[in-house]
Amino acid sequence: MFLGVDIGGTFTDLVMLDENGGLVTTKALSTPGELEVGVFNAVEDAARQRGMTGEELLARVVAFGHGTTQATNAVIERDGARTGLIATRGFGDTLAIQRLMGFTAGVPADRLGWYSRRRYPEPIVPRHLVREVRERLDHAGTVLVALDEAELRAAARSLLAEGVQTFAVAFLWSFRNPEHERIAARIIREEAPGAYVSLSSEIAPVLGEYERTATAALNSYLAPKVVSYLDGIEHMLRRKGFKGAFSILNSAGGVMPVAEAARRPVTLVTSGPTGGVMGSIHLAKRLGYRNIITTDMGGTSFDVAIVVDDKPLMSTKHEAGGFHIATPMIEVRAIGAGGGSIARVVDDQLRVGPDSASAWPGPACYGRGGTLPTVTDADVALGIIDPDSFLGGKMKLDRAAAIAALDQHIATPLGLSVEQAAAGIRRIVDAQMADTLREVTIGRGFDPRDFVIFAYGGAGPVHCAGYGAELGVPKMVVPVTSMAHSAYGALAADLQFATERALLMRGGGGARPLSEGLDAARIAQAFAELETECLDAMTRAGVAAGDVGLIRSADLRYRRQTNDLIIPLGDGDASEAAIADLVRRFEETYEQTYGKGSAFREAGIELTNVRVEAFGKARRPELAPRAPSGIPQVGRRSIFEPVVGRRMECAVYNWRELPVDFTIEGPAVIEHPETSVFVAAAQIARLDANSNITIETREDGGHGRD
Repeated sequence: MFLGVDIGGTFTDLVMLDENGGLVTTKALSTPGELEVGVFNAVEDAARQRGMTGEELLARVVAFGHGTTQATNAVIERDGARTGLIATRGFGDTLAIQRLMGFTAGVPADRLGWYSRRRYPEPIVPRHLVREVRERLDHAGTVLVALDEAELRAAARSLLAEGVQTFAVAFLWSFRNPEHERIAARIIREEAPGAYVSLSSEIAPVLGEYERTATAALNSYLAPKVVSYLDGIEHMLRRKGFKGAFSILNSAGGVMPVAEAARRPVTLVTSGPTGGVMGSIHLAKRLGYRNIITTDMGGTSFDVAIVVDDKPLMSTKHEAGGFHIATPMIEVRAIGAGGGSIARVVDDQLRVGPDSASAWPGPACYGRGGTLPTVTDADVALGIIDPDSFLGGKMKLDRAAAIAALDQHIATPLGLSVEQAAAGIRRIVDAQMADTLREVTIGRGFDPRDFVIFAYGGAGPVHCAGYGAELGVPKMVVPVTSMAHSAYGALAADLQFATERALLMRGGGGARPLSEGLDAARIAQAFAELETECLDAMTRAGVAAGDVGLIRSADLRYRRQTNDLIIPLGDGDASEAAIADLVRRFEETYEQTYGKGSAFREAGIELTNVRVEAFGKARRPELAPRAPSGIPQVGRRSIFEPVVGRRMECAVYNWRELPVDFTIEGPAVIEHPETSVFVAAAQIARLDANSNITIETREDGGHGRD
């Protein structure tokens, strides 16, 4: 057996594959404060579906992949460790200055002009917990001023007296020569045996003192909570009979052993959303789609990523809690739009989100004390979600409470019927999500019509008919694992280890070829050393050499720019021809990203970092294909179609009973114990051989049955 688990704010999702590709998906309510309880509740539910106990199932599991939001939550909630930072004398304010990026970090685009409302982020290391010590290297790593070890020892003792739990060390140019930082770590551990220490030269060995400092500080800030959580989950699993491999999904699209995750918790900041992206890539390859848009609509947020030619768009810098971290991550854009997004009337206008009712008290229809109307309440009032079949009937929804909340807070203030109010909420949230999709596609130079949308999460299948049609994509796919797709990604992802090195080189300028000045021999040597490090890590993780794949890339930019693009190196050696091809592809990518004619080759080029990623191929069974079957049973119910704007007869199908290639005309609802798929009036849906649902716009543009 193979298990994947993803813990969200509302539900803990689980996917199980057996040796023959048989699939089980389930959900359990997340249990804040005791997340391992929700995990085991999901395991027990999956076990019941196979006629076993939770302990019996765990004893048969050979691999357990886990996506977690613990690091993300710790940053958002600011409940990490009390961390002390030791910096080069004169550079103790690096975290506060932030290259002036702190003003706009994490600020929505529509609020960037609100100068009076800009704020620096709440610090992860208050200034009184920063110590400066005498030491200095130059840009080549040559020692200009030796490290004052006595001063450093005094700094460590002073921070310990302030109650510091963890330490971060970030010296200037340490990525060129890490010796001073290594001496600092040794002294800190002498003063505080067993202390958690993050060195910027190990966590983020790249150019840019602010990014390195923030990454090292966040790594130590997150460590105790993340490590304690991972230890608790693994201990629970082992205690209940699990003897297999336990791995954690990171933000770059791979899984890593717990020991590596504990050493680099900052790489888990977008662990949860990354799972859905990797699950979509794995499935898209089987279906023959190379360009996809992944959309995860949960209870509180809508997460979007772009995959081009089978590869997700990556970023070398990521904002977390108002700070920028320098570790490669899949680019995931998130907005506050989910099933729990609260609808309000503000200045006689209907607004939806970004605040959420969360799991507790949740939407009004949950019956947990929530009184404000949400997107889920609107879906229930419209008849799209059946209150009696939600979560397979395990959780009954209160339709009367949803209608009452909509009537009191939206319909009556705006002079609308409840159905009109609910339809308005749905259209607004779908439009907000479509706007985000335009930003990440058209805003990056991509035509949405060249992509297929993958819709998952608790609310994605319910709403993709709206935001997909609004965007104008030709096809949407609702995966068979959509109700727990991020968990599926944690199960399907390969073991991954990445390492990088700053390697500043300048080429071209004026009329010279851009690759002139880029030393191919030095670049090749750097790649070779990084590859050895990656292969050693794979060996320690027990991956056979023949199962390891390597991806080499470099960070490039035009000279004196501040943002890099990650460009993969082609197969073969890093020869002069390969470097010239790397530069050519950088220019193509630059104009694709920033617009035709934006390239400025006369400025010359800068290579700033080289990177190697190693992937150990996962030995997982593929999903078993589904055999065609007969005509399914069809139910009927009346819904208020939100786009057409009137009540219509709606066909209702059971996902598990659908035969392969059966065509469904909208409006229709396809129900599953963990989700519902809405097919709008002008759309048709089909089930493929692997039980995924595809939705397309009808050629006649019809509006279905009255």
